[in-house]
Amino acid sequence: MKKKAAIFWFRRDLRLEDNAGLYHALKGPDPVLPLFIFDREILDQLENRTDRRVEFIYTVILEMQEKLVQMGSGLEIQYGYPIDVFKKLLDQHDITAVFTNTDYEPYATERDTAVKNLLSEKKIAFHSYKDQVIFEKGEVLKDDGKPYTVFTPYSRKWKAQVDKFYLYSYPVKKYWHNFFQWKSKAILALASMGFKATGEPFPSSSIRPTLLKKYADQRDLPGIEGTSRLGVHLRFGTISIRVLARMAAAASDVFLGELIWRDFYQMILWHFPHVGNGKAFKPAYDHIRWRNNEQEFEKWCKGETGYPIVDAGMRELNTTGFMHNRVRMITASFLAKHLLIDWRWGEAYFAEKLLDYDLAANNGGWQWAAGSGCDAAPYFRVFNPTLQTQRFDPTFQYIRKWVPEWEELNYPSPMVSHENARKRALEVYSKAVKENK
Repeated sequence: MKKKAAIFWFRRDLRLEDNAGLYHALKGPDPVLPLFIFDREILDQLENRTDRRVEFIYTVILEMQEKLVQMGSGLEIQYGYPIDVFKKLLDQHDITAVFTNTDYEPYATERDTAVKNLLSEKKIAFHSYKDQVIFEKGEVLKDDGKPYTVFTPYSRKWKAQVDKFYLYSYPVKKYWHNFFQWKSKAILALASMGFKATGEPFPSSSIRPTLLKKYADQRDLPGIEGTSRLGVHLRFGTISIRVLARMAAAASDVFLGELIWRDFYQMILWHFPHVGNGKAFKPAYDHIRWRNNEQEFEKWCKGETGYPIVDAGMRELNTTGFMHNRVRMITASFLAKHLLIDWRWGEAYFAEKLLDYDLAANNGGWQWAAGSGCDAAPYFRVFNPTLQTQRFDPTFQYIRKWVPEWEELNYPSPMVSHENARKRALEVYSKAVKENK
């Protein structure tokens, strides 16, 4: 006889505490079977079989499994296509409801709609909750009811609306006794999915209080540990955005602003889904005549542009899967403005390499740098790599770490003159914008 169970489906929320959807599931009348799916729709597209994001997820899943087994429960871990997994689970259990947290990306919306439709045929409810952001969808709107498209006024409204209710942590631990009691099968091996572990350590999920106090002064300096490195944990939900926002609100308004940027870009992706499907936020910018020189793109990827700050950033990314946020802006601006290479090429490269890759934030950052996105500044902002170095890496601490040969004779000359590149970019951008207003 099939046993009754509600399912909680983990995705971008890999934690057992302060988890909105898990809280609502465990408070329900039926025991909760926790589920994680290694989604082949996503994994099959990854060419790098030592992708550290998959390794990170796998490591976290092992930790969660250990905790759940101690409670007499365990994760149902599946490798496959979500719709097929749910068909199988429907045969194995008397499923009464499915709970999860909302993912706002285009593929996730399609996936969830398909699963919801499958469940509705069996008259099984699909419940989805807000968890990875403080405000979602249309919760922060302009006075006329339209979505914001510029960050600063959005940020002001966000701060005016937030209160303890939105930052409250869900007391999930009180209901852990309601996990489905069973002996879970042996966990899938990473190799069985075609992936290999590197064994390299991941950034810590904790944040130093002293870092928050100094954040405003140090966050733009890539040569020191002035940022939180929490991106991967926010991306996969191993820490709670509510806990982090409370800490930021108490210690650093600038750090809080970075969290608000996350909400902003998720909101933009929801209201303007074309940005997640390869389109510029501002349609005129889809008509820019990019040069798209493949040899120059290759030099940018390898960190061989002749601009030390750009090369340092790309080498840091290639080596660690991380790039300092200030340097992300510099390298992105260089690709789009100096080399006139389509920002989508850079967006795709970052998507492949970044440990903390997030569609909304990555797309938002690239379109900001390219001038095609949500930004009050006009397209003629072109970062000067030399001036950016003087301002943010004045002692060359960051550059020396990643480009030790930058003062040697064998270091390449700049592949393009800043002034010539700036002039060329302004001409090309101006033409596209004027002709396609």
